Amino acid sequence: MKATISKFAIAAALISLGSGPAYADDLSSGVAADMPELMELYRDLHANPELSFQEVGTSKKLAARARALGFDVTEGVGKTGVVAVMRNGEGPTVLIRADMDALPVVEQTGLPFASKVVGVPASGVETGVMHACGHDTHMAAWVGTAQQLAERKDQWQGTLVMILQPAEELGEGALAMLDDGLFTRFPKPDFVIGFHDAAQFPAGMIGYSSGYALANVDSVDISVPGIGGHGAYPHTAKDPIVIASAIVMRLQTLVSRESSPLDPAVVTVGSFHAGAKHNIISDEARLQLTVRSYSDASRKLLLDGITRIAIAEAMAAGMPEDKLPTVTVQEPYTPSTYNTPAFTERMAAEFRERFGDDRVMKVPSVMGGEDFGQFYRADPDHIQSLIFWVGGVPHDQIDKAKAGEISLPSLHSPFWAPDAEKVIATGAEALAGAALSLMPRAGG
Repeated sequence: MKATISKFAIAAALISLGSGPAYADDLSSGVAADMPELMELYRDLHANPELSFQEVGTSKKLAARARALGFDVTEGVGKTGVVAVMRNGEGPTVLIRADMDALPVVEQTGLPFASKVVGVPASGVETGVMHACGHDTHMAAWVGTAQQLAERKDQWQGTLVMILQPAEELGEGALAMLDDGLFTRFPKPDFVIGFHDAAQFPAGMIGYSSGYALANVDSVDISVPGIGGHGAYPHTAKDPIVIASAIVMRLQTLVSRESSPLDPAVVTVGSFHAGAKHNIISDEARLQLTVRSYSDASRKLLLDGITRIAIAEAMAAGMPEDKLPTVTVQEPYTPSTYNTPAFTERMAAEFRERFGDDRVMKVPSVMGGEDFGQFYRADPDHIQSLIFWVGGVPHDQIDKAKAGEISLPSLHSPFWAPDAEKVIATGAEALAGAALSLMPRAGG
C-alpha cells in the first residue's frame, strides 16, 4: 500500500529540519555523540527482525544493554517483554515504552542491511520478516534514551521504568505484560510515554494529537447460513450470498445514519467468501470486518448494530430461527489510544522549546490502532499518557512527492525505509528530555 503526501507533510517540508534543535544543550550533544553506536545497533536490529512473541534474540540483546547501564532488568514479562527499572530517589515514576516485533513482510527496500530472515507467523505460512513498521528505530531510540538518562542521574530524581513490549502488531503485547504483573510486580507509573515513526511526515518532525490519538480496532467474523441448492432453481434454496450482500450494504448505514457525524467510525468488510461452483447455491457465506471507533460508547453502538443487522437481514430473507447468522468479535481487541490532554500539551510545550515551533505540529487523530492505549486504560484515574509521532520520510522523497514524481510508501510497506538517523536522534532526545522535565531534581 502506498500513501500520498499529506498537507501536513507538505507544510512541514518547507522547514529546514537539518539545522539542529531550537537550542543546543548537553542532551542534544550527548545524543549526537551516541548516534554512530545507535545506528550500528539499528542496522543490526533491522537485519535480524523477529515476529510477534518471538522476539527472543532481540529482547536478550537489549536487556543486556540496559543491565550494563545500571538498570534492574527483568526478562520474560508478557512472554518476551523486558522491564528495566532505575530508582533514583523520591519522585514520580515515568514509564518509557518501545515495541520490538517485526512483520511478515518480504523486504524490498534495497538497503545493504536489508532483512533476509524467514519466519512463520501465527498464520502458519512461512514468509519473509521485516521491520516494516519502524520498530527497529523505536528500539534504537529507547537505548539512546536509556543511555542519556543513566548518564544524567544527577539531573533527575524519581523512578524510571523502561519497557520493551512484544507483539504490538498483534495488539496483544501490552495486555500480556499487564497480565504478567507490569503494574504490580514493578513500580506503577504516573506517566507513560512512547513514540512511533511516521510515514507521512518529514524526517525529524514531531506530530501529536490531544485526546483520542488512535482508534479501537475490532475484528468481526460473520457466518451467514443459507439453504443450498441448484443455481437454476433458486426458489428452492435460500441464497446466503444474497443475504450477506444485503448485510454488507446495510452495514454502511451504521456510520452514515446511526453514528454521530462528529464521532469518527469505520466499518469495512475486508473479506467475503461463499460458494465453490458456478451453478451451486452454497449453504454459507462468511464475512470478515474491521471496525474502528474512538469511544467505548461508539464501539458498542457499532458492534451491537452489526449483530442486529445481520440477524434482521436473514430474518427478512425468511431464514428460520435455527439458521440465523452468528457474529463473533475477536478478543482481545485493541483499545483506542488516549493522550491525556493536559499532559499532552505540557509535553508539546517541552518539545517546542527543545526543537522549535517549526518541528512540532498538532496533527489529526487517525483510525489506525496501537495497543499502547492499554497502559492508560489499566488505571485512567492515576496515569497520564502520551504517544507521539516522529516523521521518517527522507527529505529528498518529500520534494519528489510534492512534485508528483513518486508516491510515498506507507508503514507496513516492503519499501518503507525511514531516515533512521533523524528518527532515532529525534526520538531519543524527545523521550529523554520529556523524562528530565517530568522528574526534575529538587533544587535543580
